[in-house]
Amino acid sequence: MAKSGDQDKKLKKGDEVTWKSHGSEAEGTVEKKITERTEAAGRTVDASSEEPQYQVRSEKSGGSAVHKPSALKKKK
Repeated sequence: MAKSGDQDKKLKKGDEVTWKSHGSEAEGTVEKKITERTEAAGRTVDASSEEPQYQVRSEKSGGSAVHKPSALKKKK
């Protein structure tokens, strides 16, 4: 599977995205870009400006999660 480096940098708050979750596909919205080590979604997120991560909110469960850009796909 090809990594889409361009797409990763275009994610922003409010974007609708999908990701793999427990064998199925989850949908949600980007809440924020994380660019430093911090606590989010109940865990320590080791992010940096070179390797940001994104906090997303699941449409189905309403739960919050943090993913690397490579795990998220922007919805068309």
